[in-house]
Amino acid sequence: MAQRFTVAPIFSNHMVLQRDKEIRVWGEGKDNDVITVSLEGQTVSVIVKEQKWMAILPSRKAGGPARLNITCEDEMVEYTDILIGDVWLAGGQSNMELQLVNSKDGKRAVEEANYPNIRIYNSLQQSFLDENALEAERNNAWHICNSSTDYDAVANITAVGYYFAKELNQELDVPIGIVGCNWGGTSASAWISKEYLEKDSDTRIYLEDYEEAMKKYASVDDYDKAREQNIVDYDRWKKISDKLYQERPDIVWGEVLEIAGECPYPEPLGPKSPFRACGLYETMLSRIVPLSLKGFIYYQGESDDHRPTTYAKLLTMLIDQWRHDFKDYELPFLFVQLPMYIPRGEVDHKHWPVIREAQMKVHKTIKNTGLAVALDLGEFNNIHPLDKESVGNRLALQALFHVYGKDINPYGPIFKSLLRQENEIVLEFNNAEDGLVLDGDEVNGFEVAGDNEVFVKATARIEADKIIVKADEIENPMHVRYQWTNFDKVSIFNKNGLPLAPFRSNEL
Repeated sequence: MAQRFTVAPIFSNHMVLQRDKEIRVWGEGKDNDVITVSLEGQTVSVIVKEQKWMAILPSRKAGGPARLNITCEDEMVEYTDILIGDVWLAGGQSNMELQLVNSKDGKRAVEEANYPNIRIYNSLQQSFLDENALEAERNNAWHICNSSTDYDAVANITAVGYYFAKELNQELDVPIGIVGCNWGGTSASAWISKEYLEKDSDTRIYLEDYEEAMKKYASVDDYDKAREQNIVDYDRWKKISDKLYQERPDIVWGEVLEIAGECPYPEPLGPKSPFRACGLYETMLSRIVPLSLKGFIYYQGESDDHRPTTYAKLLTMLIDQWRHDFKDYELPFLFVQLPMYIPRGEVDHKHWPVIREAQMKVHKTIKNTGLAVALDLGEFNNIHPLDKESVGNRLALQALFHVYGKDINPYGPIFKSLLRQENEIVLEFNNAEDGLVLDGDEVNGFEVAGDNEVFVKATARIEADKIIVKADEIENPMHVRYQWTNFDKVSIFNKNGLPLAPFRSNEL
């Protein structure tokens, strides 16, 4: 006999419900049926309309464990060991996706993880919704962060999200839930709806990319065949490239392509591709909307470096969309500024600095945002730097300051102003009141330019909380920029141990 109603798959035993906010519980059912939702003495009844229902329970203080009961006539679904605390959505691409077990000291961290008040929910990575995907989603569930009882769940949690949750749980002593909703290699456009992307010509181009790609195929069946062939081709190519890297760890990308052939990645853009605009918004993000949340943590931008000048607009749109969908325009959005990175043998095209600048702009212009500067945490030739503990901790600092009102400074130095005097420029910074700290023998990464904005390498020196820069060939320097590069050594910090954020004075 078919069930009279269902509950959204995000609800399960061991979950965390958001404290101090209305608690939304929803699902599907038969029109005009009455659904009753109860949470520890609080009960709400609603009528199913257009086969959907949503009950809104009043807010509760942190605590638990609790039971959540949903009934319709003689049918009941019960969830147990529910905690009331703070729920954070961990979004983005591969650097948010990177599992704890694969991060620096990850195996040790997994083995030591025993935090019963941290709970984990990983949204299933599904690029299209067929019955198999829906069945897998129904069987998905929340997990307790305890490796002795659920090793795989802890091992596969987002490493950034784990360290973020661990720090908050210890500092606040409230349950923390992490909802992982991320996929490696994805543009921000994959996580935004068609309705939003269509609003602006600069973002509409992501939809046009899809439309142009689909012109290659006479039918969806033709696309499916091309996609299946790509899976075979990529598997063959990866076996060759893996062997090359194993035999010659220092081999450059160009040589790999010469030997293995052109890399057949990503898969063809089409209705089953996770990289299509709007795709993961439809198949992943919308599946957990409108769960009551405390906020978002986000690490992404690498896959939008082909259109870096559009990124500020794209990220702003994503923040607006997510806040709208989760029904709270005040939701904190804390995100990571891209670290240093360049592949071995690649020319520095200086597109990552534009992404970093866009991220800083969004932080400065959009309310309730926090930016974790990670410039110093990158690794040469590794787009997935392994020190995710520092990233998670820096996001936690942003949360403790911006969201929880702690009296701390979560920022490294940020460019404030410049003073031109003769052939030098004196730079002043926020968050450097206690002085600047040099890691290494020399101050590096600075360039200056005259009116023509042609930058040349500059020498620099630290004087307490200021930096003085100059270049002999520029008699009248007008502009300065710092670490305007994809990769370089980072050497300037404040007394908090946080790095100077990259900048260019002629743009900011």
